[in-house]
Amino acid sequence: MKRNHLFWLAGIIGFLLDQATKIIVVLSFDELGETIALWENVFHLTYVINPGAAFSLFAETNGTWLRWLSLAVTIGLIVYVWRSPRLPKLEQLGYGFVLAGAAGNGLDRFLFGYVVDFLDFRLIQFPVFNVADICINIGIICLILVNFPFFQGSQRPRGEQNHHDES
Repeated sequence: MKRNHLFWLAGIIGFLLDQATKIIVVLSFDELGETIALWENVFHLTYVINPGAAFSLFAETNGTWLRWLSLAVTIGLIVYVWRSPRLPKLEQLGYGFVLAGAAGNGLDRFLFGYVVDFLDFRLIQFPVFNVADICINIGIICLILVNFPFFQGSQRPRGEQNHHDES
């Protein structure tokens, strides 16, 4: 676990932040669809539930398969990183953020059959989303960036050990 600690750190912090914000929204709003304008017609907090995937994709389907997909991604990432040699820092963060999002939304799907979304950017007519969705997107960006030569030069190769830095 020590050798890829940024993975665990990003995963745990992202998961806890996602769950905490969803709990706050559920306890703070009286009913679905209720909204609070933080910046009128630009950014609102809006309480909605989403039985589908990110940005309400597949919302019209049963959604059971999304539960199992979230579980598979969560378990797959944990096993992969647990068994991997030390990964580059950006890759650890990428996988950790994807883990946070998959686990956060996955837990909601197993417990409730839907996820709570509340971040509502109205200026660009963007679908309502949550912290888990942000984590997944940050993770994907990290995993894309780690493959660019600019970032590869600053990362240690897989498996290279440096006993002075336990990242």
